[in-house]
Amino acid sequence: MAAAPVDAAPPPAAVQTVVVTAARLPPPAGEAAFSVIQLTPQQLQAQPRLDLSLQQVPGVSLFRRTSSAAENPTTQGVTLRSIAPSGAGRALVTLDGVPQNDPFGGWVIWTSLPAESLEGATVVRGAGAGPYGAGALTGVIALDELSRPGAADVDISGGERGEVRGSGATVQSLGGASTLFLTATGEHSDGWVPTDGAAGPADDALTLNDYSGAARVQTEIGRAAIAIRGGAYHEDRAAGLVGANSSATGETGSLTIAAQPEADLLGWRLQGWIRHSEFSNTSVSVPASRLSTTPANNQYATPATGWGANAAVRGEAGHLTWEAGADVRGAAGEDQELYKYVSGAFAQRRIAGGRTLVAGGYVEATWTQGPWLVTGGGRIDGWWTMDGHRTETVVATGATTFQDNPPDRSGTVPSGRIGVKRELGDGLYVRSAAYTGFRAPTLNELYRPFRVGNNVTEANSALTPERLYGVEGGFGGGDGRLTWEATVFYNRLADAVTNVTIGKGPGTFAQFPGAGFIPAGGILAQRQNAGTINATGVEADAAFRLTPDLRLRAAADYTHARVDGGVVAPQLTGKLPAQAPAFTATGGVDWQAIPRLGLHADLRYESSRFDDDQNTVHLGPGTKVDARADWSVSSSMQLYVEATNLFDAKIPTADTSGVVAYDEPRVVRVGITFRR
Repeated sequence: MAAAPVDAAPPPAAVQTVVVTAARLPPPAGEAAFSVIQLTPQQLQAQPRLDLSLQQVPGVSLFRRTSSAAENPTTQGVTLRSIAPSGAGRALVTLDGVPQNDPFGGWVIWTSLPAESLEGATVVRGAGAGPYGAGALTGVIALDELSRPGAADVDISGGERGEVRGSGATVQSLGGASTLFLTATGEHSDGWVPTDGAAGPADDALTLNDYSGAARVQTEIGRAAIAIRGGAYHEDRAAGLVGANSSATGETGSLTIAAQPEADLLGWRLQGWIRHSEFSNTSVSVPASRLSTTPANNQYATPATGWGANAAVRGEAGHLTWEAGADVRGAAGEDQELYKYVSGAFAQRRIAGGRTLVAGGYVEATWTQGPWLVTGGGRIDGWWTMDGHRTETVVATGATTFQDNPPDRSGTVPSGRIGVKRELGDGLYVRSAAYTGFRAPTLNELYRPFRVGNNVTEANSALTPERLYGVEGGFGGGDGRLTWEATVFYNRLADAVTNVTIGKGPGTFAQFPGAGFIPAGGILAQRQNAGTINATGVEADAAFRLTPDLRLRAAADYTHARVDGGVVAPQLTGKLPAQAPAFTATGGVDWQAIPRLGLHADLRYESSRFDDDQNTVHLGPGTKVDARADWSVSSSMQLYVEATNLFDAKIPTADTSGVVAYDEPRVVRVGITFRR
């Protein structure tokens, strides 16, 4: 060995690496005992919209088949497992622990959640309230925001029907352990006319204009990561009929302080958040000739504010990991609208709203030893509805025609979950779980009646929380090339909030004086806790890496759901829940054909469903194929061309008086992405 020269320079000083940790606790230790699917950033960006990407998980769907590209915000609530879709949504969506469901209606403004700003998502199906709290009725979609210093993700695209979209996110170091996160997105679409041969002068395109932005500053003090985040969004939509439009605006803010659990130190999180939203919507009635539209309702303002706080402490003791916490969520808002269009002007004004509050605490523990994982916990929540009011007046004179001030109400809801998982060796495992969850009714469901076309749905201030009880068992495995899981479940949804048909027009209904005259072909319904929904199902997914460059994936679920209306709605007994398909299946292929060229295809099939609670309006099945080719210009930049609904399938989304509306036709886009 040669000796080093005597004048050799001294070795360079070690470079200190600063590790920045996101201001959130790791996923609960016992989550592996439940039906959990992790989605990567690549999977979340596989579609032009986040809600479409999440539908890679069968059973994940908005209330109707239409995506957030065209659907009214009031029907963009998300539900898991096809048990009983709802416009308000029966699943909780969080972003780094902060609920994203609207404080007035429970729906989600998906345009404010660009996939480029996310580093992953966890879909927990049917796991009950657990540490998540109210709203996690059929499960949770937990989104994680980008946190890695130096990360950048930009996507710019354009396509048919005037589609233009730009979105980007980045995390930049501010020195030491401080970072700045920025994200912004905007898009425009000329849309499409949803009706087919039945279209007339009354029909219009489903257009969309939206933009959003957010910023987060994070730093560390000792063990604690402190993150302050603020964001805003705005979107304008045309609803497919002349004179029918909507607008949604909102601002969000949160403060999170978290410390990661360490060997001899407790982990903990403190978080507070506030969310303000404003929503306006106009609806119209349409004659059978579809030659014109007549204003039916002008929901000119819906100011609402949601707020909340949560705290959690996590520790370890030998083989035991435990967590205890508490959370509170409040909402206040009111609907302000004009209705009853007569002689060229609205004759009536309605103001309706109130306040809700849900607060609770929980304890959960997980024991792991060898091949065993056992988890369980319970929580207790209180709920309150307060200051409910509905006042209807004559626009011309101010005279009151209807006044309702329902009494304040409250109650308690116990819930819990248990799960067991055992590793069997060779990558195989078996698991089982039982759980309960609940969802308190929204301000929208409690106090605001609404009209869509000729159909009127009345509110119900006497609604109580929905409750879900479930058991399931799963079996799965993985060997590096093949991963798979199959789950069998039974869920019982009690006191389900359902739009129950009261009667059909033409005519008026004395018990609902505020509904007014229901025209021919129209329906009067009311939100009710309509009995129970029993659902038995099976879900399965698999991914197989055929070669290092070729990956196949498939997933499916079948849910047999039936309503038991009991004494409240016996006419619904034996019926399928509205908008609930029995079977969905997805599949995909990802092929790196050559080092620079990637080819991707996705398929989604959904069986038929009914558009109404009486199962009289049938919507046929739908199959959609999406395809994409991307060309790597460099290690961080790609050019791509993609086609949504490649074969231009006509997928029915609604049937109003025999006029069928369809989902998005084929759209071809080209774009460029930059990721590092």
